[in-house]
Amino acid sequence: MNDNPACWFEIYVQDMDRAKAFYEGVFGKPLTRLDAPGLGMWAFEMDAQKPGAGGALVRMPGVASGGNSTLVYFACKDCAVEEARVESCGGRVFKPRMSIGQYGFISLVTDSEGNMIGLHSME
Repeated sequence: MNDNPACWFEIYVQDMDRAKAFYEGVFGKPLTRLDAPGLGMWAFEMDAQKPGAGGALVRMPGVASGGNSTLVYFACKDCAVEEARVESCGGRVFKPRMSIGQYGFISLVTDSEGNMIGLHSME
């Protein structure tokens, strides 16, 4: 394998409007609707010419949100900024910003649907 191992991510949700408002509020960027038959999908801003994985919020019948064992980390300039928006957007801070040494800082938060996500920054 010559490429980075992750190529896409999906965050499963039950209430798309609530989840969309959470992610747009925390990251301050709009999501884009994807036309996928039988699914509700809203993609995060992405650029195929830049490194990193693209992804989307997904509402799929029969697939529950929360309680999963996959953790997606979102890149931030300073994760404390996005962390500060979490509660007002309907989420919860699980582990406040903490140092991970030479690898920067992380915050762990729960979104409006019960999914845990990570915020990462070098500052």
